[in-house]
Amino acid sequence: MNRRDFIKTIGLACAGLTIPAHRRLVANTGGVSEQRRPNFIVIFCDDLGYGDLGCFGHPTIRTPHLDRMATEGQKWTSFYVGASVCTPSRAALLTGRLPIRSGMCSSVRRVLFPDSAGGLPQSEITIARALKPQDYATACVGKWHLGHLPQYLPTRHGFDSYFGIPYSNDMDRVAGEGRQAFWDPKIEYWNVPLMRDEEIIERPADQNTITKRYADEAVRFIEQKRNEPFFLYLAHSLPHVPLFTSDEFRDTSRRGLYGDVIEEIDAGVGRILDTLRKHNLDENTFVVFTSDNGPWLPFNEHGGSAGLLREGKGCTYEGGMRVPTVCWWPGRIKPGVVLDMGATMDLYTTILKLAGAEVPSDRVVDGLDLQPALFGTGPSPRNTMFYYRGTELYAVRKGPYKAHFVTRSAYGSDKPVKHDPPVLYHLEHDPSEKNDVAKNHPDVIAEIIKEVERHRATLIPVEDQLAKRIPKG
Repeated sequence: MNRRDFIKTIGLACAGLTIPAHRRLVANTGGVSEQRRPNFIVIFCDDLGYGDLGCFGHPTIRTPHLDRMATEGQKWTSFYVGASVCTPSRAALLTGRLPIRSGMCSSVRRVLFPDSAGGLPQSEITIARALKPQDYATACVGKWHLGHLPQYLPTRHGFDSYFGIPYSNDMDRVAGEGRQAFWDPKIEYWNVPLMRDEEIIERPADQNTITKRYADEAVRFIEQKRNEPFFLYLAHSLPHVPLFTSDEFRDTSRRGLYGDVIEEIDAGVGRILDTLRKHNLDENTFVVFTSDNGPWLPFNEHGGSAGLLREGKGCTYEGGMRVPTVCWWPGRIKPGVVLDMGATMDLYTTILKLAGAEVPSDRVVDGLDLQPALFGTGPSPRNTMFYYRGTELYAVRKGPYKAHFVTRSAYGSDKPVKHDPPVLYHLEHDPSEKNDVAKNHPDVIAEIIKEVERHRATLIPVEDQLAKRIPKG
């Protein structure tokens, strides 16, 4: 090598070292090498039912943007959450772990409340925290519900910024008569705070405009961070009751107020996707739209629909834990309908793998890597799903079969009913869980029982975060 070639070689090497980490060539992603790390957006609705979107069969709710997203991407028909109520479900998504492992489920209280003293422990590693070593900008917009005290807020769990309501929008109730308050909701009935990072900026939050403002904030974040890799977690406060919508969408849906709310959420999704297209970020951004659990059925027309699935929010039947899910990444993921199983916990592992980040090896991570199904190179690795109610395991799905060891309705005074042998359903033949086939498949039940034993051997007792309360006075 002559002197000129030597200098040229050294110069190119030094130039490569000055390229920011997120601009360097990263690992193969779906068979395509990237020049920068992919962006990630997870849009998480609250109490959206399996049958509440046009692309999942609702006859009168118009969701054109989500329908297009499903056509251009993938519709997952057997996608699950880690629990059938808010707090544990959100913990599962962000940590990739069943809530029984983090203390974010309880036999005492089902979710966190404004008087709760607990929250997501600092020992847990959220998606946002795991992405920080990879130079990701991170933002949480919307409902948090993993602890409202300062030490538990998003900004203490890897998010650069937070804008939203820290718990459910029906908490901090101060006025309104009984259920009538929900049928004719007013902002002043719920004194919920709106926060910017760790400061309350509005109380009560104007819930009529909250869906639009969440979308505004999401678009603003994308605009500001478009030149660097980012992770946006947009967790809508709705359609959890009480239902609110802006003037633009009020009384515009054939499905009434509930439909107005869903159609406004859909419009926000359209704005987000248009922003990605505008800045040529669409082919480098993985977007997932899903829900935290099934519909809150006791609220009648103010609640959603689980479609053909049994029951809804709060229980371990399919309607409580199987959620509508759409994955979108133009030019990268293979469009179509995915019948394989997946879970929100799998988004954790999948996102970290795609980003080139480390999946924690010092703990059990329940999330699996969905890349084979996303990119059409093989089936989903998920073949088993555990259905917890609080700290008790009620049911297990393995392959097409689901065994219920305990059943109980979502709400009310009924007591849990234990089944020995368990009730067994073939979910591919009977997604509505109507026909018990246990007596015909003792071998299946025996294998599922072995799966339970293997699972329980991995559990380590942890502190119950939901039972802790702030002392009065």
